Amino acid sequence: MQKIGIIGGGAAGYFLAANLPKNKEYEVTILEQSKEPLQKVRVSGGGRCNVTNACFITHELVQNYPRGKKELVSVFSIFQPKDTMDWFEKNGVPLKIEADNRVFPMSNSSQSIIECLRKKAFQNQVKEIFSATVLAINKSIDGLFQVKTNEKSYFFDKLVISTGSSKKTWDMIEAMGHKIIPPLPSLFTFNCKDDLLSEMAGTSFTQADLTLINSRLKESGAILITHWGLSGPATLRLSAWGAKELADLKYNFTISINWIGQKPQQVEDVFHFLKKNRPTQSIQNIYANFGITKKFWTKILDKNEILYDLTLTNISNKNRQKLIETLTNYRLTIKGKSTFKDEFVSCGGVDLKEIDFKTMQSKIIPNLYFSGEVLNIDAITGGFNFQAAWSCAFVLSQALKQNF
Repeated sequence: MQKIGIIGGGAAGYFLAANLPKNKEYEVTILEQSKEPLQKVRVSGGGRCNVTNACFITHELVQNYPRGKKELVSVFSIFQPKDTMDWFEKNGVPLKIEADNRVFPMSNSSQSIIECLRKKAFQNQVKEIFSATVLAINKSIDGLFQVKTNEKSYFFDKLVISTGSSKKTWDMIEAMGHKIIPPLPSLFTFNCKDDLLSEMAGTSFTQADLTLINSRLKESGAILITHWGLSGPATLRLSAWGAKELADLKYNFTISINWIGQKPQQVEDVFHFLKKNRPTQSIQNIYANFGITKKFWTKILDKNEILYDLTLTNISNKNRQKLIETLTNYRLTIKGKSTFKDEFVSCGGVDLKEIDFKTMQSKIIPNLYFSGEVLNIDAITGGFNFQAAWSCAFVLSQALKQNF
């Protein structure tokens, strides 16, 4: 009987185990350093677990991956979000698609996903070993992998590494001969102190445009003002696509924000329309025409030293242009970043050129496989990172089963 070892009890590791049914030809063991597995699944989506995204067209799906786009085409052609949804539904976890296409369990609890994966692993008679810190990985002369942990050494015929973003593991993989792309934060929020943001925490904008000055990097979508600066989907996407560029800038840069996602001329037209049709309306009460809160609009007026009781007839062209500029091209100086500790995503990892994505096997070391964020694959928010984990793990499971 051959022994298959899986280092890492996260989404990729457990989905692999869940898809390796008990077979007299092999024995599967998961080594997890924590006391409990699937910790990232547990906290994802605010504890609800954003399982995947209801994007079912491969060429559209891969556009959500700053790194891994090309390689994932073949992987998603085998197992994509619809397959993920079918798999969990079949295994007793009803799912729902929310308005923004994110997919969650109907229970609104990540525990449903955790219990499903662990149940399947148990049915497949997978051995779970927790509090197992891997100290070294070596390949013996007879071709076995020796995995030395804090408790004992294990020997495997085939080894899968699915440890996620782990510098310690990457160092071991590099020592075995693989190239590691240096890791960098990929999803993070922006730290910023600006008068316009002061006391505005919690204010959101549904369709903003963010542009990195002196760069082609730009994103559109929802943003959120926080106590420390900016967050929200558009901010996180900008950080993902610009991970390397922003790191090179040491996270000190300037962005232009169009808070309302409209062109200056469109805003100018709104002012002209209001002036023509509501000439005596005070400038303070026109905020709804731009889809922003009264509190934020008042802050814009204060920023530009414009009196609240000015009417649309009385406001000067100069002041009107100041307001248009603030709404559509406001410059913010970013000084640093913040990350979500429990949901941290990084780019970097095992060089994708060294992986056969038909099997997830190393091109350098036979019988060594990789899955999940240990690879140089990352995605924007919305369930895409989990989807890459499920898909790569499924492809890997099919490759392993074909060997027996």
